[in-house]
Amino acid sequence: MRSLLAREWEYEENKAIVKVSSNQISKNTNKRRVTHTIMFYRNTLIRRHKINALFKSTATLQLPFPHVTPHRILHPSSTTTFQSLPKYFHSTRVTRLSNNSLVPLLNNTHQNEDNNGDATMNEFLSRFVFIMRKRVTESYPESDKETVRAMLLVIVEKVVAELEKGGLDNVLGVSAAASSGDFFSEDLWNTVWEVSNKVLEDMNKERKKEKMKEFLQCDEVKEMCRFAGEVGIRGDLLRELRFKWAREKMEEHDFYQGLERMRKEAARAEDGESVEFEVGGGVEEKDKKDKVVELPKRKGKIKYKIYGLDLSDQKWEQVADKIHEAGKVMWPEEAKPITGKCKLVNEKIEGLNADDDNLLTLLAEWMELLQPSRVDWIGLLDRLKQKNPPLYLKVAEMLLTEDSFQTSISDYSKLIDFYAKENRVDDVEKLLKKMKEKGILPDATIASALVHMYSKVGNLEQANEAFESLRSYGFQPDIKVYNSMIMAYVTAGKTKDGETLTREMETRDIKPTKEIYLALLRSYSQKGDVTGVRRISLTMEFAGFKQNLETSTLLIEANAHAGEPDQARTDFNTMINLGHKPDDRCTAGMIAAYQKKNLLDEAIELLLELEKDGFEPGVATFSVLVDWLGELQLVDEAEQLLGKIALLGEAPPLKVQVSLCAMYAKAGNEKKVLQSLGILEARKDELGPVEFERIFCSLIAGGFEQDARRICTIMEARGFTPLNPNFNASKQHKMDLAKLGVKSPSMR
Repeated sequence: MRSLLAREWEYEENKAIVKVSSNQISKNTNKRRVTHTIMFYRNTLIRRHKINALFKSTATLQLPFPHVTPHRILHPSSTTTFQSLPKYFHSTRVTRLSNNSLVPLLNNTHQNEDNNGDATMNEFLSRFVFIMRKRVTESYPESDKETVRAMLLVIVEKVVAELEKGGLDNVLGVSAAASSGDFFSEDLWNTVWEVSNKVLEDMNKERKKEKMKEFLQCDEVKEMCRFAGEVGIRGDLLRELRFKWAREKMEEHDFYQGLERMRKEAARAEDGESVEFEVGGGVEEKDKKDKVVELPKRKGKIKYKIYGLDLSDQKWEQVADKIHEAGKVMWPEEAKPITGKCKLVNEKIEGLNADDDNLLTLLAEWMELLQPSRVDWIGLLDRLKQKNPPLYLKVAEMLLTEDSFQTSISDYSKLIDFYAKENRVDDVEKLLKKMKEKGILPDATIASALVHMYSKVGNLEQANEAFESLRSYGFQPDIKVYNSMIMAYVTAGKTKDGETLTREMETRDIKPTKEIYLALLRSYSQKGDVTGVRRISLTMEFAGFKQNLETSTLLIEANAHAGEPDQARTDFNTMINLGHKPDDRCTAGMIAAYQKKNLLDEAIELLLELEKDGFEPGVATFSVLVDWLGELQLVDEAEQLLGKIALLGEAPPLKVQVSLCAMYAKAGNEKKVLQSLGILEARKDELGPVEFERIFCSLIAGGFEQDARRICTIMEARGFTPLNPNFNASKQHKMDLAKLGVKSPSMR
């Protein structure tokens, strides 16, 4: 706070010194008297006609105070450099100087001129006093502020007095050899002119800096920078180019400004000479006009050659026109400003709901006010996408039929891609129908989006059609399209076709992901296709994916589904030898393999061996054991295992509920059968044809005909065939189905 107050006090002192100097000038010129109430206005700082005489012989941009050393006087254009003056507290943020030079403003002799010259002189004196204060303080450190202030006042008065005498030669003479009666030493004069040159140099730099800012923001420089950014130029290189272009533009402006000044001076000289000769009655005015200096005129056609290529040929005009037309496409058109009533309508549109009936009315009013082009429509869609996404989709779909929007296939692809990610099949098909009506064929982007969407919803036929259409366009599918198509085949149960696509990917040097291989392994494992599982497992090893616990578990489960416990045990031992510790799921697969052959002793022996190694059975292992004991009608033992599942803190899986229902139905326990059926009916959407078939058959075997009929109805509602063909050989089973009114496959 103290430093701030000290700076402010110095600032007031600077103004006071400049003010006293102004008063001294007024006394010498006897033009007007300056009262003590004037703080910042120094209109009578110096007599304009004498100052003009002082600088009449100088045409440079620098103040005519040469840098004088103790032994010699340097030229005003001396290359002696000074450290740039910082922005002091007494200077304004923007230094408003003349466009050409500072000296002409100091030399201004017109009394009715604006205060630009006074502003420049004020700036000069303020900077001069500030720097001289430091020099005086450093030279006389023991002097107080009042003494320093008095010294500065004397220096400024003396400098202004010398300026008013109009004798630059006298000033130089004083600096070279101290004149009689002059109490300023040569070193002091050298310091005065050194500070003056430094101040004026800093003011010139400020002027050029402000002028450079204007050209940095001009339209041509912005346009070149925008183009450079689009072609990939960034960072420091773009900044250097921008300053280079602005500097060239400023030099070009100064050049033409100089030519215009020369033309005006020649015109004024011509007018003056004409008047002079008319008075003298000498040479005619026409003869003097012929002596006006003009720029030479070029004769003949201009030829432009760049690297030996003649660009003056007429054919290059056509090339330039084509480039200009192409630039309209490449260069983005700026949107029209939205103001006034149009802005109000725009805000109303952004606040609407997607189902509002006023949307069409507001859009029509917005179009009438703005007369939008494609750029304006895109700007509206961008704002709606950020603020109101549901309305964005509706407006974007409406604009597909608008002429001013200039709809292209990219607009369709954006909407289709958005709908496809949300699995909105109906909306996508509606857009495809519009494209077909307008004769627009889907491109590769749309075909890829369709493959992804139909694969996720499980529509293999449509996904395959989109996949083939993508190939027909000449585009090769990428890894994402291949992954979606393979998953569609796996979901539909056509694992072999999915494997064929992986072979096609390998031939195109596209490496399938590990997830794709695992999906094929799971599909083959669920079918019990041991050969397919081994083939995919071997392919994974060649692709660089080593056998892990997941692949080993799938191989064991495949053997279990195929009913090959010996091969499953061999793969189980191989997995352990590879260093993989069996988990609950792997052990459950091995127990299920023993279940197929009813090898209960081997299963118990395996569990005892694993428990010695620290294995603890989980929900998956207990579920397989409950199902096995239920088939053996060991109800008490199955219920004990069910209690262990409850102790683990998890609900029994759906497979366990199916096993319990079948076990209780065969045991004739009606209460528990109805309890299990209630749980299964509540989760009927999770049941598959195998589970339905097992429940149905167990109810018939237990004599629960009414419940079997209800399950049969649910099964048919889900679209499943209520009979396994493996039961066709049982005549008694057919008779039971006939009693229930269910047709067997042979009767269908």
